[in-house]
Amino acid sequence: MDPLGAPSQFVDVDSLPGWSDAYEAKQLDCHQNPVEKAQVDVRSPFPYRKDINEKIILWKGDVALLNCTAIVNTSNETLTDKNPVSESIFMHAGPDLKDELQKLKGCRTGEAKLTKGFNLAARFIIHTVGPKYKSRYRTAAESSLYSCYRNVLQLAKEQAMCSVGFCVINTLKRCYPLEDATHIALRTVRRFLEVHGETLEKVVFAVSELEEATYQKLLPLYFPRSLEEEVQSLPYLPADIGNAEGEPVVPERQIRITEKPGVPDDASDEEGLEADLSFIGSHAFARMEGDVDKQRRLILQGQLSEAALQKQHQRNYNRWLCQARAEDLSDIASLKALYQTGVDNCGRTVMVVVGRNIPVTLIDMEKALLYFIHVMDHIAVKEYVLVYFHTLTNDYNQLDSNFLKKLYDVVDAKYKRNLKALYFVHPTFRSKVSAWFFTTFTVSGLKDKIHYVESLQQLFTAIPPEQIDLPPFVLEYDARENGPYCSSYPPSPDL
Repeated sequence: MDPLGAPSQFVDVDSLPGWSDAYEAKQLDCHQNPVEKAQVDVRSPFPYRKDINEKIILWKGDVALLNCTAIVNTSNETLTDKNPVSESIFMHAGPDLKDELQKLKGCRTGEAKLTKGFNLAARFIIHTVGPKYKSRYRTAAESSLYSCYRNVLQLAKEQAMCSVGFCVINTLKRCYPLEDATHIALRTVRRFLEVHGETLEKVVFAVSELEEATYQKLLPLYFPRSLEEEVQSLPYLPADIGNAEGEPVVPERQIRITEKPGVPDDASDEEGLEADLSFIGSHAFARMEGDVDKQRRLILQGQLSEAALQKQHQRNYNRWLCQARAEDLSDIASLKALYQTGVDNCGRTVMVVVGRNIPVTLIDMEKALLYFIHVMDHIAVKEYVLVYFHTLTNDYNQLDSNFLKKLYDVVDAKYKRNLKALYFVHPTFRSKVSAWFFTTFTVSGLKDKIHYVESLQQLFTAIPPEQIDLPPFVLEYDARENGPYCSSYPPSPDL
């Protein structure tokens, strides 16, 4: 994929108006009766929450075009369904997606499975299978559809995703009534954000023109944008608003658990009342989260666990990646300072960095960092090597050690794990000293991967000459300093 193609085709979620932004202080079309003032003190089970509303976006458009951390694909159990959403995702993601899906070996109804986004702007695709709807099996269909939304959100939370773009999971082919399904979708997302709101920054509902009116009508019931709208919406909530997780409640399955079986309810006073509210199926264990405020204090004190730190780092990297995919980086790309070429003798992708083409004092280095992330994100998922041409660089081209440290700290762990060698071509004594200090005292994990290469003949023992695209000035400099290339040059023991 051309890394610069995204801005012209894909839509950045941060550019879309939020649900709160669309609010107008007037009664909704579905509210025909004015609300009496006596009702103002009655609170909805989905009270007005500005912090939650700011995370919600309703957007009429193709979910495949969203530039967010993950988008949702609705499919069938073999993940081969042909519906407008899936077909658009497959078209934009490219042929690699079909190969990846074959490895998943299908997906059960209500489950959610993850793949890469490939050529999409979204980094991931979460695939889920909605239920087939029949009125006599309505209860099972409701539970399955709830599971779709809940499992997608749970997967997003576990993967530390910043934003998720939902398609309408219930397809026309599966006959689920749109309004009934929308109630389940909205209340499940609402309940999840009430408990785990800190884990997601944006939730986008990508709808078609046909679906938009239903979402516009029902969103105020679950995401009221003012106290007035909360009160106005209250009479229009359905009788079944689910349990504390938004899951449909089946009365005959609500088996009550009491602390003292056999003791009359009125004998336990407040304890009995509390016990009455505990039902099997409420998923209490799923809500056993750590104290969020305590975790933030631990971050500041440097005492957070390694796993939590990795999760925080992943979230930060996802933000950089989303920003990189939304920026116009054509000015950085035109420098030809970073590009992919062939493979080395071990079949690993070769990436080239041309130091002389980096005008450090003239360009926006933060955009340079974004460009590096944009180009390298899909390269670094597999083993790769870097070739850095230091040829004819001067102070005008020297990358600051603070910038290199920032880049090393920002990138995902896969960059460091899958980088197998860094070939430093045509180094000077000064650059060797600088590199030694940098890799010894700043990023020690890189030290053993650096190989200093004095001539192209040495480089060609590791990377065949036909597999690397060399700038003309590098060839001219090497021929002048080391003589013409000779294919019989013995392999270097250092490489």
